[in-house]
Formats: sequence, structure tokens, C-alpha cells
Amino acid sequence: MKYELLHEDEHLLVVNKPAGLLTIPDRAGNKDSLLGALEKRYGKVFVVHRLDRETSGILCFARSAEAHRNLSMQFEHHTADKFYYALIDGELHHEEGEIDKPIGEHPVIPGKMAIVKNGKASLTFYRVTERFPRFTLAEVLIKTGRTHQIRVHFQSIGYSLAVDALYGRRPAFYLSEIKGKSYKSGKHSEEERPLMERTSLHAARLRLDHPATGERVEFQTELPKDFAAVLNQLRKWG
Repeated sequence: MKYELLHEDEHLLVVNKPAGLLTIPDRAGNKDSLLGALEKRYGKVFVVHRLDRETSGILCFARSAEAHRNLSMQFEHHTADKFYYALIDGELHHEEGEIDKPIGEHPVIPGKMAIVKNGKASLTFYRVTERFPRFTLAEVLIKTGRTHQIRVHFQSIGYSLAVDALYGRRPAFYLSEIKGKSYKSGKHSEEERPLMERTSLHAARLRLDHPATGERVEFQTELPKDFAAVLNQLRKWG
């Protein structure tokens, strides 16, 4: 699976990860990962942060132990800013807000996270960027990097992601859901194909201090085709 290289120097790699590609090999034995692809090309590469397999967007990797220490401290001390676009199920009541709730492993379901009393402190900020009937597009800034943080936090306030098989109401997004009764599939198509069938979350911007120069730098990327297609149809039929 192809990735897009956004920036390369002797200290830092910044990459746009497609949905469906692991950041690192997983415990289930799946070895195809972005880390593996980068190390095949560049040699030893250090992981700074991760994205869920079904989340697309920007990741940075360090190319030396020194750069890795520097970048890891920025993420640990919350001086690196990670901005996402999230398509939310429902119409958010507030134009902006924050979610400050501790996250930990789900007490019953393996592989799932939840708001738990003794969980790790987790902080998410959001602001509405576009509204549609029954859906909201929000820009989200996370100051902590907990597993599934955005997904768990929005579910906790009653608004799961529009597409989220684990925490939401639907595993895929279909045009017929927007068009309703006016939708008619093609004469020869047996089954409607989804516009999007992965988490409706994209890491759009990353802002940090360069590990060698200390200069504040920012990287950004466009929405991927499936995400953009859903928004285009919401604008058209909303």
C-alpha cells in the first residue's frame, strides 16, 4: 500500500499514511506496515507516534536516536499539535468545546477503550467547521495521544464518528443514507458500494519544533478521496 512522503531530511521523515495500513506490525502477526516500508528504504527509523490502521493522515518518524528523544519529549509534554478532521454522527450542539475525560482499557471488551475512573488523563479540543443534516465535520486537536482517543471521547458525549465499526453505529457510509428514497442504484449493480468503509477520521496537520534546528514547522495534507467524496455528497444532498 503506497504512502506519500511529505518531508525528508537527515533527522525527520513526515508521511501521509493511507487508511488500511498499519503504522507498525500488530500483535496478530500482520507485518506489512508503514514502519517496515520506511525501514526498507531508509534503514533504521524510530516511531514517534501512531495512527490507528483505519485512520489516514500525517505521521512523523525520527531518523536518529537523538531526534527520537527530542520529538518524543515534545509529544510527552504536549507541545506538538496534532489536528484531525472528524466526521461526526449527529449535529454537535456547541460550535467548539473540550473533552477532558480519562481513558483506559474497556473493563469487558478486549481491544476496546473506554472512559474509566482510573484511566490516563486525556484532553481533546474541537471546533465545528461544517454542518450537515444529521452530521458534523469538526476539526479536532488532541493534546494527549491515548489509544482511540478521539473515537472514545466523542462517543462519551453522545456523538460517535459517522463511520466507526467499533464505537459507532455504522461500519460504512452509503450514498443511499443521504439521498434516502430518491436513491436509485444503477440498473446493472446488484449491491450498493459504500462511499467510505473505514473510520471517518483524518490526521490533517502536524505542528512541532524541528528536532535539529528548533524551528517551529507545520505539515498538512489534503483529505483522501473517500473522505472528500462523502463530504461532497453531504454538501450536494444536504
